[in-house]
Amino acid sequence: MTGTMEFIDTHAHLYDEAFDGEYDLAVRRAVDAGVTGMIFPDIDSTSREAMFALADRHEGTVFPCLGLHPTSIDAGWEKELQALEAYLDRKIYAVGEIGMDCYWSREFIKEQQTALRLQLELADRLSLPVIIHSRDSTELIINVLKECRHLPLRGVFHAFSGSVETFRELQKLGDWYIGIGGVLTYKKASIAETVKEIPLERILLETDSPYLTPVPHRGKRNESSYIPIIAERLASATGRDLEEVASVTTENAKKLFDI
Repeated sequence: MTGTMEFIDTHAHLYDEAFDGEYDLAVRRAVDAGVTGMIFPDIDSTSREAMFALADRHEGTVFPCLGLHPTSIDAGWEKELQALEAYLDRKIYAVGEIGMDCYWSREFIKEQQTALRLQLELADRLSLPVIIHSRDSTELIINVLKECRHLPLRGVFHAFSGSVETFRELQKLGDWYIGIGGVLTYKKASIAETVKEIPLERILLETDSPYLTPVPHRGKRNESSYIPIIAERLASATGRDLEEVASVTTENAKKLFDI
């Protein structure tokens, strides 16, 4: 299907327990499908060791990140954030997955805002891009970005589902890409129209494995080997050749994550 084309999955959690017993097989399946690189966003201390262990076994193919996910921010969030410091001697490629999530709970919204700001400052300190998780919280995140405008903000808005107007507003606040994944393959997904107005040079491919599985595998576990399916849908939605989508999005990923 993809021949010698090269793809990069810029958001995969192949270290998740959903892959128990076949972590390395999932990586190999992705490579066999032409996915030569996988960015692993961090979640919290409960899975961090598993993430780094899998990345160590596939050095040069898997690129780990470091960050505290917004849904992991609770009463003990400061201790969780401090736990990141112990890993700063590791080679990481982004600070993420960070951001805000008002979908599951609004209980720790102020703490999420503070944690986001502190991690944006950490990324600046480390000269790294960020991976932003935004769910029902775009306006709140934009407010934090405005507060941090003095920083050279750059990164990707993972699982982007906003409007082209939101995309344009983000460009005024930093150097931002958008992550496009399996949702693009869903019927009536508004992002299928939005991507027509966003330059391909600003788009990254992602799976969010094991979540957001693309059609025709929807309802099953997602994995990085499905990236070509998302690339094909992006090509058809924007009237481009698959080869161009593969080439440009791969170069985008290499540039942002310095891989």
